Amino acid sequence: MLPKPLHVVNEGLAFVLELAALVLLAVWGFRTGSGTAVHVLLGLGAPALMVVVWGAFAAPRARFQLPMAGVLVVKAVVFGAATAAGYAAGWHAFAITFGVVAAVNTVIAAFDRESLKNVTSQAAASKSAP
Repeated sequence: MLPKPLHVVNEGLAFVLELAALVLLAVWGFRTGSGTAVHVLLGLGAPALMVVVWGAFAAPRARFQLPMAGVLVVKAVVFGAATAAGYAAGWHAFAITFGVVAAVNTVIAAFDRESLKNVTSQAAASKSAP
């Protein structure tokens, strides 16, 4: 379990990474394809798709609660797509840095959340024991 200040920093970083993923997908979309309609459709559609997928499966209050492994797969797909989109849009260094930081942050957050669940369940079990 991370100390409280590091937990807060890691959660804040996770939010910033989610916003950066939206930006990378939007930049890619607005630069991809030919014609204004395609640019607008992809530039708005790719981030919108990410929001829907994230909200349905990866958000803390996701509509469909997946086991941790499922959430990690969804996050890997979303962050991987954002990394690839940023790289394809020409933001090579930023995209690579984003991908590495997103992977490390996601792994740390997963371990931290699992340890918090274990501590919470142990505390509940000790309170219910006579």
